Amino acid sequence: MSDDHTLRLQARAGISSRSDRSTASPLEEEVISLFDQLRDKLLRYIFTLGLAAQDGEEVIQETFLALFLHLRRGKPRQNLRAWVFRVAHNLALKQRNLTARNQQSLVAYDSSEASCADQAPSPEDQLLGSERRARLRGVWQALPEQDRRCLALRAEGLTYREIGEVLDMSLGAVSLSLSRSLARFARAEER
Repeated sequence: MSDDHTLRLQARAGISSRSDRSTASPLEEEVISLFDQLRDKLLRYIFTLGLAAQDGEEVIQETFLALFLHLRRGKPRQNLRAWVFRVAHNLALKQRNLTARNQQSLVAYDSSEASCADQAPSPEDQLLGSERRARLRGVWQALPEQDRRCLALRAEGLTYREIGEVLDMSLGAVSLSLSRSLARFARAEER
């Protein structure tokens, strides 16, 4: 996201720039602190929904603008982490639909490319690893979208209750979804 766009969002919400933190209000400090804590986790979750990095950054900026406005209006503060993930989830789905309509293609996030090995594995280990990743990717792709979302949010450290709030599911439905998904991955690992 360009600095110009960030400054426009800040001006729209009445937020000081990050370089001016010494004069930031307690509310601004709280939002900045939450941003610092949750930005990377939100971005990883947004990638699982199929958004490109630029669109993900846009969603995150809009999410924290919405948080600032939400808190400035004196709205409820219960479980802000779940609130932020829910808003980001909804904004990401809107952006994904908009992108799909405008470009007719989505950028897929391949988590296997996100990790690097310190030492080069042997050709046999490379083959085994490649087969394992292909198997696990196949399980991931075969999961219903709701199950993938539950797993992605759990991987970001959200509790079952928070996942339920984000995805508007009961606690039992979250538990069942995660159990079912993890069982599928366990079966794939046994092969």
